[in-house]
Parts: sequence; structure tokens; C-alpha cells
Amino acid sequence: MTKVVQSALRPKERNEKRAALINIGTVIFTQKGFSITSLDEIVAIAEVPKGSFYYYFKSKDDYAMEVIKNYGIYFSNKLQRILNNTNKSPLERLKNFTQEAQKGVERYNFKRGCLIGNLGQEMASLEENFRVELLNVFTDWRTQVKNCIDLAKLAGEIKTKVDSTDLSNFFWCAWEGAVLCAKLELSTQPMKTVGKLFISELLQPVNKN
Repeated sequence: MTKVVQSALRPKERNEKRAALINIGTVIFTQKGFSITSLDEIVAIAEVPKGSFYYYFKSKDDYAMEVIKNYGIYFSNKLQRILNNTNKSPLERLKNFTQEAQKGVERYNFKRGCLIGNLGQEMASLEENFRVELLNVFTDWRTQVKNCIDLAKLAGEIKTKVDSTDLSNFFWCAWEGAVLCAKLELSTQPMKTVGKLFISELLQPVNKN
């Protein structure tokens, strides 16, 4: 019966329900992780029969992969919006990203952090395809920050001679740790510390006063 009902769904309805399931997974996996989250919990929140889940996804692993890809696209677009904002200087864009991220963590009462960082700790050792997809997302983020640092160098905003790729890689390693500490401490101070030290010390802003 479930297959008959699902097959009667129009493409738009099917896509909307699939998107809703992915959004639910994003929230739950960010808060609880992948392994501890059951399909029963997911379909209960989505208000769909458990059998219907397999109409949209082949398995829980397939579902998790789609959640990772969807979050990667969402956060990539967010980075592009902030780091490509030509109304701000490149250095200001980097500052704005760290500040906006802090507000986001506070908005959800420190219950959510970075989905990719959380799942990276949990899933990278489970299946190779998870590790590769998670790394692809991180690589995109690193590239966007690296490009913004390059622009800051060209604009004469920063003095550092350190390679931009190395700086970006270091930032993301430190930043993901700061997000985790923010959740543990229920405070944005770890994120403020990393953002401040990265920008004021490693990038070495030029004093134009």
C-alpha cells in the first residue's frame, strides 16, 4: 500500500518530502550524531511511515550521504555570500564570517555546531565514501578562505608572507576545534579567541591609522 501511495505522489510533492527528510537529518545529526540516531526517530519527526523512507533513500548510509552533500552546498553558499561581498574589504569579510558563526551557535543555544566537523569525527573511519565526501566539503571551504586571504594580500590589508593555503588549512583545523569547545563550554569565547588570534596575529593586518 505504501508503494502505491508513494507512486501517486507528484514529483514536486516527492521532492518536498525528500528535502524535508534531509533537513530533519541535518538538525538531528548535528545535535546527536549519525550512529545514535535511529530511522524510527527520523520518520517520526517527518511524519512518514518507515517503509516510505526507502522510497526516497536506498539506506540510512545513502540518506546520510545526501545530508552531507546538502549541508555542504548550503554552507558553501553561505561562505560565498560573506567572502565574496565586495561591499566589504577581504579582511572585513573574514571577520564577518567568524562573527556570524558565533551568532549562529548562540542562536541554537550551543546545541548545534558544524555538521561536517561532527560527522568527520564520527564517520570518517566508517566508510571510505563518507571520508571522501566530508573531505570534499572541507576542501571547498578551505579554498574559499584561501582565496579571500589572497585578496587581502593583494589589497595590502595584511603583511603575512605565510602561504595562503597553509593559513586556510590552519584556520579550519583551529576553527572546528573552537566550535566543539564552544558547545562544551556553552560560550562563544573559544571561537572569539581563534578568530581574534588568526586575524590579528597570523594574518598581521596593516595598521592604516
